[in-house]
Amino acid sequence: MERRSLGAAALAVGAVGLGCMPMSWAYGASQQRGDGALRTVHAALDAGVQLLDTADMYGPFTNELLLGRALKGRRSQAFVSTKCGLLVGDQHIVADGRPGYVRRACDASLRRLQTDVIDLYQLHRADPDVPVEETWGAMAELVAAGKVRALGLCAVGARASRRPGARMHDATIRQLERVQQVFPVSAVQAELSVWSPQALDSLLPWCAARGVGFLAAMPLGNGYLTGTLTPGQGFEPEDLRARHPRFTAEMMAANQPVVVGLRRVAGRHGATPAQVALAWALRQGPQVVPVPGTRRERWAVENAGAAGLTLTERDLAEMDRLPPARESWD
Repeated sequence: MERRSLGAAALAVGAVGLGCMPMSWAYGASQQRGDGALRTVHAALDAGVQLLDTADMYGPFTNELLLGRALKGRRSQAFVSTKCGLLVGDQHIVADGRPGYVRRACDASLRRLQTDVIDLYQLHRADPDVPVEETWGAMAELVAAGKVRALGLCAVGARASRRPGARMHDATIRQLERVQQVFPVSAVQAELSVWSPQALDSLLPWCAARGVGFLAAMPLGNGYLTGTLTPGQGFEPEDLRARHPRFTAEMMAANQPVVVGLRRVAGRHGATPAQVALAWALRQGPQVVPVPGTRRERWAVENAGAAGLTLTERDLAEMDRLPPARESWD
């Protein structure tokens, strides 16, 4: 089997990607309209966005179907990333890393995306009942078969598998070291933002040392860092933020200093807080691609513009002093 890795260079580094999840899953259902989502994807591509990130569990399945429709006639303009390894039930989500399932999931994703190859296929979560090497080996076979171009791994949940005294991403790095022996890792996806910079401690350096791309998930803090959310505004029942500890009225108010700091920097550049937050993520390393999620054309275009914003050393020093996110259990 050919052991090749696309590495960071193929991920459209220096640019902002588009997370497609909010268009059909995990956020308010009242704003999830297919035609609007199609326009958002097209606006992002027109603005220079290349990396489009989805997963079979988003919907489930509807997010990939939407992206497949949006890319008709424009597939060559996009770097398509999707994920496997999680199954969504009525009230639960479970991991499935069986090789047979991985092969079936890839074929199903190809059909929904209406493409003959997936640029980046990511393992959403490792199955605790299946050695991760077996799952990764099945994914590597998909590369050999020409169905996938490169493989990526999503970070273990921030509060999962934590040992006393362990760093947040130690479990992810252990997984990466294991799968790297089977087939090269091209990209890692994990949360990274102004108010959640923990990936800078060990995970991003691991990627940088090996030429592995880094997809910065939630670079806008699930919308909070845009400065458009009001403490106590409430969320629709289906919205993940309705149950997120950072989005209680108390914590949203307590985290306002972070938004105030972003506004201050943005004011010096004629930019928005969202653009400043994304520009900060881009400055964390040449292999970093922030992947903000959005449902609206306006925000997709605004986010893409962050690639043209150059933060000064003064800006970066000021942002480094911003407080980390507080949560309801803090």
